[in-house]
Amino acid sequence: MVRINLKGIAKVTAKGRIYWYAWRGGPRLRGEPGSPEFVASYNEAHALLRAPDTSRFRSLVVLYRASKEYAKLADSTNQNWAPWLDRIAEHFGDLSIAQFDRPEKIRPVIRQWRNQWADAPRAADYGMQVLSRVLSFAVDPLGKLAGNPCEGIKQLYSGNRSEIIWTDADIAQLKKICSPEIAHAVDLAAHTGLRLGDLLRLSWSHVGEDAIIIATGKSRHRREAIIPFYDALKGLLASIPKRSTTILTSAAQALDGQRPFDCCAARQGSRQV
Repeated sequence: MVRINLKGIAKVTAKGRIYWYAWRGGPRLRGEPGSPEFVASYNEAHALLRAPDTSRFRSLVVLYRASKEYAKLADSTNQNWAPWLDRIAEHFGDLSIAQFDRPEKIRPVIRQWRNQWADAPRAADYGMQVLSRVLSFAVDPLGKLAGNPCEGIKQLYSGNRSEIIWTDADIAQLKKICSPEIAHAVDLAAHTGLRLGDLLRLSWSHVGEDAIIIATGKSRHRREAIIPFYDALKGLLASIPKRSTTILTSAAQALDGQRPFDCCAARQGSRQV
């Protein structure tokens, strides 16, 4: 058996299944690894990358995937967007780019594509977000379109998130039964507005003289969240025992991945610069 070395292939595991991509953020490969179909799809992807038909919409997807803008996306966003970019390239790929400069003609086509997921409106809107990003990229910086035809198309999903915001009464009820570590975690979320991942890695070294300053995980540590001190926050920090380099310890770590914790953080927001 001949062993073929295909360079740059990316492996992604999602919901127990393994997917293979021609490169990180590239198109998904067909067939089983090592099969003729797999090798053929790999070669097709790289041939398209080298010489795409610049008059077809598929070339916009290729250019966006190769852009610095796409490379700056967080890994989680990259993994979520890659399958949608595959769907977009497959459905719209053979259309000419010029067709997307005729909003009255292309919008019904876009709506028809979106409505495949009408029974899952949040997924449909997510797909539209990715398509809109590609089209915006075609407008600027590429200059291949005069405008984004996704603009003006309404979202399918509408929801009221007020029911997942914790009130002071909710937090008081929780504190009657939870451990002191959980209570500290909830209070810290409410007083800082930090995301769960940032809270769990928040250390005493992030606590300065006038504010808490921490590089945020969502920005891939390129931006800082700055939470100025006020009396309630100072009092909270003074009440938390310094048992580790991180502020939250022990049972508080068990909150990792728990949605209710995010709701507490939603009660107040931090300022980012």
